[in-house]
Amino acid sequence: MDFDSYSEKTGDITTTLTKKRIVPHFSMLENALRSFSPGERLVLYTLTTILSLSTLALITGANALASVTVPSRGGSLTEGVVGPVRFLNPLLSLSGGDKDITALVYSGLMRAMPDGSLIPDLSERFEVSDDGTTYTFMLRPNLTFHDGTPLTSADVLFTIQRAQNPDIKSYRRADWEGVSVSAPDPRTVTFTLPHAYAPFLDNATLGILPKHLWETVSAEEFPFTPLNTRPVGSGPYKVKNFDINSTGSATYYELASFKDFALGQAYVNKLRFNFYSNEDDLIEAFNARRIDMLAGISPSQIDKISRRDPRMVQVPLPRTFGVFLNQNKNTAFADAAVRAALDAALDKQKIVDDVFSGYGAVLESPIPPGILGTVRPATPETMEETHASEPEVGNSERARAILSRNGWKFDEKDKVWKKKGATLEFTLATVDEPELAATAEAVAAAWREAGIKVDVHVYPIAELNSVLLRPRNYEALLFGEVVGRALDLFAFWHSSQRNDPGLNIALYTNAKVDSLLAKARATTNRREREKLYEKFVEYIAEDQPAIFLYAPKFIYVVPNDLYGVELGALTGASDRFLNVHQWYTDTERVWNIFTDKNEE
Repeated sequence: MDFDSYSEKTGDITTTLTKKRIVPHFSMLENALRSFSPGERLVLYTLTTILSLSTLALITGANALASVTVPSRGGSLTEGVVGPVRFLNPLLSLSGGDKDITALVYSGLMRAMPDGSLIPDLSERFEVSDDGTTYTFMLRPNLTFHDGTPLTSADVLFTIQRAQNPDIKSYRRADWEGVSVSAPDPRTVTFTLPHAYAPFLDNATLGILPKHLWETVSAEEFPFTPLNTRPVGSGPYKVKNFDINSTGSATYYELASFKDFALGQAYVNKLRFNFYSNEDDLIEAFNARRIDMLAGISPSQIDKISRRDPRMVQVPLPRTFGVFLNQNKNTAFADAAVRAALDAALDKQKIVDDVFSGYGAVLESPIPPGILGTVRPATPETMEETHASEPEVGNSERARAILSRNGWKFDEKDKVWKKKGATLEFTLATVDEPELAATAEAVAAAWREAGIKVDVHVYPIAELNSVLLRPRNYEALLFGEVVGRALDLFAFWHSSQRNDPGLNIALYTNAKVDSLLAKARATTNRREREKLYEKFVEYIAEDQPAIFLYAPKFIYVVPNDLYGVELGALTGASDRFLNVHQWYTDTERVWNIFTDKNEE
């Protein structure tokens, strides 16, 4: 007998033996089931089902207790942006689209986060000298640009030198004026400042250009090189594809997550930006579901959004809008009672509701919410008018009461307030921009209701800048100040900045405030700097050199299934991407033992 035939027979024998051993058990079970009544069978099947479901629930519960939901990589998002892109370059970006894509493609030594903190990005760590004038950064090892080329201190040095070059005409040049930079080795960069300047770390968020691509580009060619539309950086996303139409304008940019981003690869795989000529086209595309997100939409346009599924994320912008009073042009403003009455006459929340459909934050100080937790303390005038024991009165009545108590008489014939030959009447100037023009009319209407005579003049921005702002040729000016994340108010309120090109448009002078502002910009400890600004706010509240109105809100419309989006104190709209590498649309469950290992 050969081996094959033996195997077959052995197999037959084995099969036969198995059948003889197993079949009786099934027969017994089958016979037992046949002996059950229909009711008994139903009970058996029910109990079996309950047991199975209970076992499944126990397993599921145990898995839930032993695991957590974490973000996972995947998904794509399409955002719509109004306006063209031309300079995808951290030194030249001008438009909103320019700055959006630049923020995603490039990264700097430091990275601002939504909570206002600054964390190392390309840098591994940094040191500040005791006198606050020398900053030394150590780069992370193995940094690369999107094209795989190593990123070293030479690239940082090159970028700063280009920013400082006056022929480049970079809008970031002022940040680096007077700063000396050196690169003693491939991973070390040292900056030496002419004097201590606490907000300097914010300047270190500047995106770094790849020297190997840009070093042959002359200053004259800098704005015209194709590298401005084909950017290569080291940020969380790299350019994957784009399209330019017949007019030379980009119709879209498609970005892919960069696996070697210094802070870890972004969770969302792809971001696409479609560009539109106006907000109407942008909203139409959103309603038609051609895009998933849109940012910075005007409050007046919100009602045009017809989709029912979006989520609106909103945060006050670090902008201070108010009426700045020029006491040199109108002596009535020198009277503290007049300034208090002008403030008391305004229902600021109503202005925000009417002009911005509620998308704004009322201000009582020069510092917008989200930057410094300060509230303007009550002044003697406001305390008198809001005392709990007094009956509630309207804004115009409060303003009239303040003026009357302080020697102003209302002339019924001329319909104007007068005091010792002075007349309370003036012109309110502002920019020819819809929200500001509407605000000016609302403010003037409230003042007129209190008997204060005011005319509104609206100017194109170029004319207002040359005819009124620079020569300080205005009585009252409705304008905005971009405070920014760094919170350096020196240029806005120090007495040395009263004349052009300074930004102290209230022409405010207070020696104590000057001292506080100078000390604050040299104090590197954030909490100590905030304490100085809290004292500064108290002085401003006492002097009332301006009537603070509101900080408009930034509105970001995103999908409901997008998580991790955090908006803090935005310097600009592109700051919505500060933590873009932490956004996610997909999740997965991971056992705790693995997350614990990852944390270690």
